[in-house]
Amino acid sequence: MLLKEYNDENLSGWLMSEKYDGVRAIWDGKSLKSRNAKIIKAPKWWLKDFPNFAIDGELWSGRGEFEFIGSVISSFDDKGWENIKFMIFDVPNAKGNLRDRLEVLREFLSQNSNEFIRVIEQIKIDSNEDAFAFLDEVVSGGGEGIVVRNENAPYKNGRSGEILKLKKFKDSECKVVKLQNGKGKFEGLLGSLICVDIFSNIEFKIGSGFSDEQRSNPPKVGTIITYKYQNLTKYAKPRFPVFLRVKSDNNLTK
Repeated sequence: MLLKEYNDENLSGWLMSEKYDGVRAIWDGKSLKSRNAKIIKAPKWWLKDFPNFAIDGELWSGRGEFEFIGSVISSFDDKGWENIKFMIFDVPNAKGNLRDRLEVLREFLSQNSNEFIRVIEQIKIDSNEDAFAFLDEVVSGGGEGIVVRNENAPYKNGRSGEILKLKKFKDSECKVVKLQNGKGKFEGLLGSLICVDIFSNIEFKIGSGFSDEQRSNPPKVGTIITYKYQNLTKYAKPRFPVFLRVKSDNNLTK
């Protein structure tokens, strides 16, 4: 499930939930995989009470902890998995609308206790104002944004106009093509990244959003990263781009 940006659609009657800033994962009934079908090597004790049917969601441990989740997955740190929950937003092969599909999982969990699987609460939207009030609430609490879904849309593993994300800023992904050295207080460290947006193929520079650790050990050339920006210039370049994170699939192994 890849999310499209909200573009003034009428959201009345849709469902909304927090957008969890984690690592996308799909349990197919036998194994845990990334959205690109790479195996995620979760410990057997973490997976032992999972259902024999598919569930789709985000591996998440808390707001602002994306880097921690990525490090646990890429380092195969079994102990770290104790803190990770599987936040489920859909049950791909179940029948009915979204609420019906999620109810299949809730019924399973009512009979099979599981401390790691959580069904994401879906809240009915009465008006677009409801959605933006909820967005303000989530963001003020340190959340990333919200997701709105057409309750009656079938499950789709890909971009869909029936599932939209609402944020206070726009974001996209780009490939690192060059590293530039820093100056002044950043001398000897990363100054900025030269990147090419993977959707528009536009080249631009990102010079902010990096931690001290990331400036000391910056993303390598060829790495896909996520960045946020305010809007686009008349030349289609992102205005005020800020580094957010390295894409999680860079670190997953087959």
